Amino acid sequence: MEGLLIHAFLRGLRRELPALNLGLAFPEEGSLAVLLKGQSGRIFNLVARYRPPSPSLALEEGTLVGEPKTPFQRQLQARVKGPLLEAEQIKLDRVVLLRFAGEKGFVDSPPATLVLEATGRNANLILLDEEGLILGVDRPITQAVNRYRQVKPGLPYVPPPPYEKLDPRTLTLENLRVLLGKPLKEVVRYVDGIGLELMRELARRTSLTPETPLDEASLTRVFGVLKELAEDPSLGTVLSGELREKWAEEEKEALRKPLLEALRQEQKTLLARLADYHRALKRLEEAEGLRHMADLLLARLKDVPRGAEKAILEGFDGKPVEIPLDPTLPPQENAQKLYHRARRLEELAERALELIPQTEEKLRSLEREMERIKQAHLQELLDLSRKPKEGKGPRLGLRYTSPSGYPVLVGRNAKENDLLTRMAHSEDLWFHAQGVPGSHVILKAEGKNPPLEDLLFAARLAAYHSKARGETQVPVDYTRKKHVWRPRKAAPGQVLYTHAKTLFVEGVLPQEAGEG
Repeated sequence: MEGLLIHAFLRGLRRELPALNLGLAFPEEGSLAVLLKGQSGRIFNLVARYRPPSPSLALEEGTLVGEPKTPFQRQLQARVKGPLLEAEQIKLDRVVLLRFAGEKGFVDSPPATLVLEATGRNANLILLDEEGLILGVDRPITQAVNRYRQVKPGLPYVPPPPYEKLDPRTLTLENLRVLLGKPLKEVVRYVDGIGLELMRELARRTSLTPETPLDEASLTRVFGVLKELAEDPSLGTVLSGELREKWAEEEKEALRKPLLEALRQEQKTLLARLADYHRALKRLEEAEGLRHMADLLLARLKDVPRGAEKAILEGFDGKPVEIPLDPTLPPQENAQKLYHRARRLEELAERALELIPQTEEKLRSLEREMERIKQAHLQELLDLSRKPKEGKGPRLGLRYTSPSGYPVLVGRNAKENDLLTRMAHSEDLWFHAQGVPGSHVILKAEGKNPPLEDLLFAARLAAYHSKARGETQVPVDYTRKKHVWRPRKAAPGQVLYTHAKTLFVEGVLPQEAGEG
């Protein structure tokens, strides 16, 4: 939920405040509904969904039910009492403070404040007392997770880090000139309360595309629409056919570019390997010459000077042959070294004969895939961007098969960790060695409950592919992928997670592990 949308929502809610609090309900584990009677006499539910990745605030009619499902929800039911007095937003950020008056009774309930941090994957709900101290929190945040602030009971509440952006409510055209020459999509970085959804609405209303560089004329149009959105950020403008076609083409190109780049990188790697294989074939003749020199050394031992760096001996055809030597070794060992080099070159040539046709076929397959991507429609490009196709394009991560036959994927670097985790099914199992840098490991369970031997298999892979490799007791956390998210502005591969269990395993590669 974007900042300007929250601003408009709260503007409507404030017309009903103060509102009588008729009770709380908890339709789901990550949601809270407060039944309110507003100043107009209207009865409605203020519904806060506070779990990542898609938190929201909404007004819903009808009767919502649900008993508390967590200790935190039981605390909310006990402490959030009395009329809703205020609904405040911090700047145009996605942080909302709902202040309740408390109530008198046999046991008085003092005033309390609910803080909804509707910040995507960092979403949270926090209960404060009237002094601003944290009474309870859905997802505690420790110093190990966030250096800027801790969110734990007993501590003063500290909002998310401050930032400097242009406020669309007080914006001037001169302020907006910072966007001159930049694509329209950069408005998200510079203007407060604007996210991707409102940026697209801005593009629709100005007849621009997200990639359009802004000149003086288009900047003026953008300024006018930003002022409109500050007053009414409702969505739904219809795109013209011409703009829809242009927008779709730019979106296709933006999706196509990284896909083709990844395939070209794989093509470059395969071409380099192919060149190595052909060089190995060319060196097969060199192996024959090495064997000839080794045979000659053994046949002319008496003629080889001790400690020399080379020997010139009469060949079997009567012609002189110059043989390089290691002066620290006797002639027999020099001969063995030459035999070993010859065998190595022959093995490489044999392997090259096997791999050349395979590599050429892979290159042909890559070329076909590149051509397919160049001709692909938008939906096909979206599908390809979300999930890599098996056996096509660049290989993502190390791949293993668990004892029961489940695929297991292991990230080899931060970028692969990020991609593997983002592309995993929400019900896949995610593993990571606890407290140390290491690979993200995905057990492709897709909602199933694999047996313990599969869990231990994936956990050992996570331990082995981490800084704890070789240790005897490595704690490895695992959870469903839906409970794993990347915090805002975090580097690729850096994640937070909840609902984790821990296995203790050796940091060694499982014996049954064979890369697929």
